[in-house]
Amino acid sequence: MPHALFKKLSEAVLKMDEEAAVELSRKVLDEGLDAYSAIIEGLAEGMSQAGTLYDGGEYYVPELLLCADALYAGLDILRPHIKTGEAKFRGKVVIGVVEGDVHDIGKNLVKTMFEAEGWEVYDLGKDVKVERFSQEQQRVGACVVALSALMTTSMLAMPKIIESVKSADPGAIVLVGGAPLSPEIAAGYGADGYADTAKNAVVTARNLLSASNS
Repeated sequence: MPHALFKKLSEAVLKMDEEAAVELSRKVLDEGLDAYSAIIEGLAEGMSQAGTLYDGGEYYVPELLLCADALYAGLDILRPHIKTGEAKFRGKVVIGVVEGDVHDIGKNLVKTMFEAEGWEVYDLGKDVKVERFSQEQQRVGACVVALSALMTTSMLAMPKIIESVKSADPGAIVLVGGAPLSPEIAAGYGADGYADTAKNAVVTARNLLSASNS
């Protein structure tokens, strides 16, 4: 069971309460609790729940942005206090919405979750041309490339992107997500993994990275 303070942190993010997120994050440190656990079980969990409410039509873009503000306010307090080795630097991830698609809410949620876990995120934005993913992956030496598409027309660019990334770096992990996709489609496209939520995207990337390093 998460610590009671972590639950309150989660609620602060969900309620878009930036001041409470800051106050509770300081309390976590005052009580000597683990900063990394507070981030993952508190702040990130709240953001994950906000994403679920968005998917269910209960939250809209303004609410998500305010939730993210609360999360980042808490992160600013807690991140400098993560114990060495507690939150291993996970790696670098290049993320973007594929060409022809401007729907970036899901991508932004995934980006937020990666940042909360300590990944170094390179966000290409939306409507990203096929070759940009591979170019950026090569430029920064990212171990993971995450692709998002919300339309069946735009997701057709994914196989080309995956081929481009894999041709340049066969060891790169490519993760895909978005409403029209499924595990079967992702596998058919040659992706290494598929995620249906922002939280699962980070978990899947972490597991794939661990497997590739073992």
